[in-house]
Amino acid sequence: MLTVHRLSKSFDLQTLFENVSFSLNPQHRIGLVGPNGCGKTTLMRILAGLEQPSSGYVSRDVDLRVGYLPQSFEPDPDASVGTVIGRAVGSAAALEDELAEAAAALAERPDDRMYQARYDDLLHRIQAAETGRSAEIVAGLRLDGIDQNLLVGRLSGGQKTRLSLALVLLGDPQLLLLDEPTNHLDIAMLEWLEAWLSACPCAALIISHDRTFLDHAVTGILEMDPNQHSVRAYTGNFSAYLAQRQAEIEQQWSAYRDQQAEIRHMQQDVARVKAQAAYTERQASSIRIGGGDFKIKGYKSYQQGIAKKVAKKAKAREKKLERYQESDERVEKPRSTWHMRMEFNRLEHVSRSVIHLENLSIGYAPAKPLLQELTLDVQANQRVVITGPNGSGKTTLLRTIAGHIPPLAGEVRLGANVRLGYMTQDQSGLDLQKTALETMIDYFPSQTEARNFLAFYLLTGDEPLKPNSLLSFGQRTRLALARLVAEGSNCLLLDEPINHLDIPSRAQFERALSQFNGAVLAVVHDRYFIERFADRVWRVEDGSIR
Repeated sequence: MLTVHRLSKSFDLQTLFENVSFSLNPQHRIGLVGPNGCGKTTLMRILAGLEQPSSGYVSRDVDLRVGYLPQSFEPDPDASVGTVIGRAVGSAAALEDELAEAAAALAERPDDRMYQARYDDLLHRIQAAETGRSAEIVAGLRLDGIDQNLLVGRLSGGQKTRLSLALVLLGDPQLLLLDEPTNHLDIAMLEWLEAWLSACPCAALIISHDRTFLDHAVTGILEMDPNQHSVRAYTGNFSAYLAQRQAEIEQQWSAYRDQQAEIRHMQQDVARVKAQAAYTERQASSIRIGGGDFKIKGYKSYQQGIAKKVAKKAKAREKKLERYQESDERVEKPRSTWHMRMEFNRLEHVSRSVIHLENLSIGYAPAKPLLQELTLDVQANQRVVITGPNGSGKTTLLRTIAGHIPPLAGEVRLGANVRLGYMTQDQSGLDLQKTALETMIDYFPSQTEARNFLAFYLLTGDEPLKPNSLLSFGQRTRLALARLVAEGSNCLLLDEPINHLDIPSRAQFERALSQFNGAVLAVVHDRYFIERFADRVWRVEDGSIR
């Protein structure tokens, strides 16, 4: 279906990967993992034909239907939802007219692969419409419940993701290339996508940092190693990959320790033989010869010969040690990857009730509240996760608590000494014209200390001096987290905080939050994170919270 041959990609001073080879075949569902910035998206764009490699090539079936979902894809914001879906599905009459035109063109040029691919694509779209497959996708992603006259630009982040995903799936692709499709999807949609992928005969290559999704959805893992600039294949889901990687690391440590012991033994042997040679040389030099004493002259010459032989032996063993250390079979010391570091400061005492909601109704139209009559408490040190369908009011609730929009009814009361820290889903709290250094400088006495702090969040080199608009989504997320920590907040409102964080950074974020002694109210759809972090879950259902 698709084969990658010795693919390499380099920029001016940076090599992302080199000599990468692998194949994707029907029903292969592969997770592509690795830290942010290692080249996952670049590799995906090369496979989609949107970028050229530095060397190597990609071969694929000529008529292969590829569905590519980029990380930042957004349908036409000025078109209505119904219009966008209608374009993708197409009316049966219009598709049949197009099919007739394509058939006529193909009859004139039967060997033209482009015409053949166009004909096959239209035929598949008609079959999908006739079998109800298109309607199944639209309903499965809950797009039929959205006002079809609503402009795409007014959709929530999760709704846009679902629409973008639907547009790719409606093309009935034989190969799916999905770059972080799980961002902004609620749990129900994640489970639907897992089931859809399991039933689909297509091949799929998926970039995702959602560990539970990778456990449920993939049958293999490709790991990108930024240190070796390589890609390695593993069988099984994400948990199986972790077990294999851990076993490899332990084996490498064992082999490395054995090698170091052998090197020390050889170094000691070389040092011993060198010392023996030096001693023999000194013995020969200390012999005094009188005039005409040929017997002693012969003995001194004999001792000097022994010294040379011992020195030659030492030199040979030294060369043997050098060859051993430079051998291709030499085991490298396992490298520890540099992960994001977060440390929350110890906080002052706050009241028992940190946030109290009293008969609260929220939304944008008094006649149609999103959530209503909420009477809830967040206690000191509690870790509360809000879950529920996209568009149900979770983000609006956080914005109301943060004071960004007024309640429709009721009130929000904060406890004594509460200092809110709010991280938005769309990173709108960051000034995109400022640099990371300018964003953080007010919290530190000097630029040096600010840059040292940013380094904990993997913002190093020239990155703190770039406008925030030029940073990747993952870098902006880390910058927002850095500011949250520096502000010294004792109650955190987090709206999908781990979107765009790679798996090591998610794990570090979870460890840091476990040490945070303030309250947390977070909108999260990552089931792995919820299971290990939350001590209470607020589930949005039917305009209320359970």
